[in-house]
Amino acid sequence: MGKAKVKLEKELLEKVKKYAEMAGYSSPQEFIAHCLEKEIAKLEESDSEEEVKKKLKGLGYIS
Repeated sequence: MGKAKVKLEKELLEKVKKYAEMAGYSSPQEFIAHCLEKEIAKLEESDSEEEVKKKLKGLGYIS
């Protein structure tokens, strides 16, 4: 599996580091990957593209 870099705002990165450590993850990257996998799994359970868009809108990711 390939890797890519993602830029995060400094404040968010500090939160990620804090909560990754508190939750016992081996690294902030492992924590982020786990969070993304959980959110993507929720979206994949959706029946249609419209339902996915509605969920993303509700989460504030799209307007």
